[in-house]
Amino acid sequence: MNGETIVVGGGVIGLTSAVVLAEAGHRVRLWSPEEPGATTSAVAGGLWWPYRIEPEERVGAWALRSLEVYAGLLDRPEETGARLVSGVHAATPLDGLGAWAAEVNGLRAATEAEYAPGDGLWARLPVLDMPTHLAWLLRRLEAAGGRIERRKVTSLAEAAEGARAVVNCTGLGAARLVPDAGMRPVRGQLVVVENPGVDTWFTHTGTGSESTYFIPQPGRLLLGGTAEAGADSLEPDPATAREIVARCAELRPEIAGARVLGHRVGLRPERAGGVRLEREELPGGGVLVHNYGHGGAGVTVAWGCADEVAALVDA
Repeated sequence: MNGETIVVGGGVIGLTSAVVLAEAGHRVRLWSPEEPGATTSAVAGGLWWPYRIEPEERVGAWALRSLEVYAGLLDRPEETGARLVSGVHAATPLDGLGAWAAEVNGLRAATEAEYAPGDGLWARLPVLDMPTHLAWLLRRLEAAGGRIERRKVTSLAEAAEGARAVVNCTGLGAARLVPDAGMRPVRGQLVVVENPGVDTWFTHTGTGSESTYFIPQPGRLLLGGTAEAGADSLEPDPATAREIVARCAELRPEIAGARVLGHRVGLRPERAGGVRLEREELPGGGVLVHNYGHGGAGVTVAWGCADEVAALVDA
């Protein structure tokens, strides 16, 4: 056993876990078959909010810890990708949220001017430009002595050979590597357009596979979306894209004429029973910590989960 800690998975969950471990003094290698900018995390809208994630009794603490970290990154948006942006969550009653909501500064019912139907929440929340943020996390990992290796992992046992600890942040890959039959993809499709002057975000998740949201990012506006449980196609559907633009334009008519810059599809790693974050003892004295199944809220809970990972590795 060589004392190294190997983190498997290069999305926001794996990168953040690797950063926390490396800065705590661990010798960290991160294994990923792709660069962070090619992961599902890079496709995410980047709005901090606990969306499609369980268990509720643990999510609040993870999310609030991450919110605290992002608050410290807001003064360097070009470097960290973190900005504070106002917006409305439609059809979201304040009393329907968990205890964590009381700790979010300024979270309140939206006024009629902010959202005419009257059942929304207004908030000023961190929005992460994910390609920028992932690149910043990678630089921070390297500055702490960690390194990333492009490597396709065929089994967690492969990672455990000789390592003191392995951290499994493989998202949907856990279905095969653990194996975990509770994992399923939830397909999300976005349209990227030139921003016609929209400076607030909006979300309405709905009850089916369709949702409506727009999130301003530097130089562009992200339009969404879908939440198609069990669907795994990464090909954008043209009809779905047109419907997304139309739904967003009903709320902000200027979106209808915005030039389309591109299309994105990502597969959210959802797990029956919620996030798996726990420690296993391995034969020979090694440790395996699982940290996967974060659904649609990886960026929202990344730092809280990473702190818990570090505590479990050192337990």
